Amino acid sequence: MSKFQESQSIGRPMPDPVHASKPFWNGAREHKLMIPRCEACGQAWLPPSGRCPNCLSADHRWIQASGRGAVFSFAVVHRVYHRYFEGKTPYVVGVIELEEGPRLISNVVDIPPEQIRCNMPVEVVFEDVGDDFCLPKFRPASQR
Repeated sequence: MSKFQESQSIGRPMPDPVHASKPFWNGAREHKLMIPRCEACGQAWLPPSGRCPNCLSADHRWIQASGRGAVFSFAVVHRVYHRYFEGKTPYVVGVIELEEGPRLISNVVDIPPEQIRCNMPVEVVFEDVGDDFCLPKFRPASQR
């Protein structure tokens, strides 16, 4: 969905959105989780691309996802791979299966790493980073 670059203003690695992912990142900036959905077959997918991976149709539109899903898989990171993360380990990188079907790699937050489980319900939260960027992350779903 994007390359990564280091933001000089905040000193951390940041996504560098490519053309196909700009609607995703523009939505995140507005605290909306946007995903492409095929108009021909109804399939939603990530990462974004110009054609549906199910039927290869180029006819798609961006929809706002519910923001709900479940942890499909995860890893607890203890090693510091970039100086920004010094003192911020451990952190969790998870594969989140959205209600709409696509899977998204993101952080799982607001829960001790040892309590995270596969199939755990989660919901999106947004971390405002810098002046004009926002990262979607997931926390345990609140009981409604």
